[in-house]
Amino acid sequence: MPRYVLRRLSQAVLVMLLVVIGSFFLVKMAPGDLVDVLAGNSDMTADQMASLRVRYGLDQPVLVQLFIYMSRLVMLDFGYSPLNAAPVLDVIMGRWPVTAILVVSSVVISMTVGTVLGVISARNAGNPIDLSISILMLVLYATPSFVIAICFILFFSVFLGAMPIAGFATVGTQATGFAYAWDVVKHLAMPVAALCTFYVAIYGRIGRASMLEVLKLDYVRTARAKGLPERRVIYVHALRNALLPLVTMAGLQVSALVGGAVLIETIFGLPGMGRTAFDAVFERDTNLLLGVLFISSLSVVVVNFVIDLLYMALDPRVELA
Repeated sequence: MPRYVLRRLSQAVLVMLLVVIGSFFLVKMAPGDLVDVLAGNSDMTADQMASLRVRYGLDQPVLVQLFIYMSRLVMLDFGYSPLNAAPVLDVIMGRWPVTAILVVSSVVISMTVGTVLGVISARNAGNPIDLSISILMLVLYATPSFVIAICFILFFSVFLGAMPIAGFATVGTQATGFAYAWDVVKHLAMPVAALCTFYVAIYGRIGRASMLEVLKLDYVRTARAKGLPERRVIYVHALRNALLPLVTMAGLQVSALVGGAVLIETIFGLPGMGRTAFDAVFERDTNLLLGVLFISSLSVVVVNFVIDLLYMALDPRVELA
């Protein structure tokens, strides 16, 4: 285990290094810079623009800018965000929890619901229950999340008036404790549900196929031959091995949601990492955009490392390599 951890840490450092360098050059390849955006919003002279470029270090060659940025990054200094008039790290620490809650909730709920539906479908393979669940999975898979998000807003917020349309919490609320938590839950219910629908279908289909394959194995037939109750055979003996591909899918889902949450965060007005990156791109706030990319990539690397350990816990036969 220690050797495996050290090996994975060295790989993570290499991955993050490539992410930082690649992200930096991709951002610099885009036309214009922060000063151009600021000049477009004011009557700035050429001398003032040149002075700002010197102030933000944009007058230096790209390789020099990269060296300066990476030397600051080693000290966890992500620079300053003119867009938010605050250090980048402070901005990210204020936005990251929103995306983290959104992603973790979506993964847990979609994996739980999808696995349950997959197991039920596998237990009733070929009968009307299986057909109904399969049709539901197909509909959820084929419907884009932004369409479902808009439908949720129209029905639950506009028609019923039961859910808040946007935001992470009620503006100006003085609620604390359980009241504040409940307010946050109401604001996140529709965004989480909109993110879940597609992945519920994925987990359901994968769970059904995995369970049907596991139920054909010899040890399951042996358990049934011993006279064990069917519920115990399914949920104690078969489900653990059937979860292996679902756990792998969870790692892929986290990676996709961290990068894809921008659409849902924009629709529901959530102040998360995706919305922050979206604003940083249009405002050419390079430091903020690079900071968001770095933290998002680091989160994905950590989650995939945890997934590998969880995979080994579910199946001790898996060797760490």
